[in-house]
Amino acid sequence: MKKATTLLGGLSALLLTTGLALAGPGGAGHGHGDEAAYGKPGDPKKPARLVQVSMRETDGKMLFFPDKVEVKAGEQVRFKLANNGEAEHEFVLATVEENAKHKIQMEKNPDMEHEDPNARRLQPKKGDEIVWQFTKAGTFEYACLIPGHYESGMKGTVVVK
Repeated sequence: MKKATTLLGGLSALLLTTGLALAGPGGAGHGHGDEAAYGKPGDPKKPARLVQVSMRETDGKMLFFPDKVEVKAGEQVRFKLANNGEAEHEFVLATVEENAKHKIQMEKNPDMEHEDPNARRLQPKKGDEIVWQFTKAGTFEYACLIPGHYESGMKGTVVVK
């Protein structure tokens, strides 16, 4: 019995250690509230600059309008999202590198649901919002990572100065 208890304790310690080593902010916006390179979830009770972002399809392309937003480091932004298109779209705010990794995951699992503070998936003619605080200067990206949408032009840039 003592051997089994020792083995079980050792296995538990190994799993905990491995889990802790893998813990932390994940790729493509899966930090769940932690600050990422591109900022952190904003406080909806505090003032924020409103930026309206439209998603749509036109002339064989899929687009965000606007496709570029400039903000100041430390600024809080309320992205008011509207899917004005006929197809389902998403808005994923992250670094270009994180979105590239997430895009590969989406190709393997196109119906992946997003419950993250930096991502929303919208049905046609629906809206939602994301409140985000950009804490560091840099160039970041918002993108629709549903397979084929990014390649059709559905990406935008956030420049934080």
